[in-house]
Amino acid sequence: MRSKGVKILACLVICLSFILTASTGFAAAKKYVCGIDGDYPPYSFMGSDGKPTGFDVESIRWIAKEMGFEVEIKPIAWDGIIPALLAKKIDMVYSGMTASEERRKVVDFSNIYWEIDQAVAVKNDSKLTMGDILNGSAVIGTQRGCTAAIWLEDNLVKKGTMKKENLRLYDNFPIAAKDLEIGRVEAVMMDDMILLNVIKGKPLKVIGTIKTGEEYAVAVRKEDAELKKAINDGLAKLMASPKWEELKKKYDMQK
Repeated sequence: MRSKGVKILACLVICLSFILTASTGFAAAKKYVCGIDGDYPPYSFMGSDGKPTGFDVESIRWIAKEMGFEVEIKPIAWDGIIPALLAKKIDMVYSGMTASEERRKVVDFSNIYWEIDQAVAVKNDSKLTMGDILNGSAVIGTQRGCTAAIWLEDNLVKKGTMKKENLRLYDNFPIAAKDLEIGRVEAVMMDDMILLNVIKGKPLKVIGTIKTGEEYAVAVRKEDAELKKAINDGLAKLMASPKWEELKKKYDMQK
């Protein structure tokens, strides 16, 4: 009788475990890899401890906990991040990515969570104006593969307003800003919040913005509708919670 009782108890424990696991939803046993740009402050960057952090990194970790799935953060070169998503090396991109029409042709996006414009910075003693930028007379640096680079290509280089060699592309924006400091380029252009974050405390100033009205969202593969829904539900909860304002304040995201 004792042996039989133990077997029955074991069966009940197994059944209860199965029921609890099933009740937690699709994400209970799921682990997703989130691709980020590791040099994209304040959205995603490597902290002083060498670990990923930032507004977007903390956001996806909060969402993962709220929605019941695990998330691994993986820094990837920006110009290869969509190919990595399509190749299933990562499951999402949550790192200040503009949900452009061009990108929507190959990936799907969550609901919008942030809006930005393009900002232009020069050295403090520079006499350059936005007119000089728009007439293509300045040597401008920006990050390779970003929407600033695309805007400059489409609106200045391809139209013959700017010489191709006047557009300098970098692996990440902090390197472009450093080259501005030492005089290798005359101006830099980038998403406004990123530019403001990177030039803070440096002898650089913003001279204007280009109203592009870009919208940030989380990129997923087109077939991953279930993950997209989980992210959308998580975003809605995050943006309605006190945590959202806490993160905005922490990363100086107030416009």
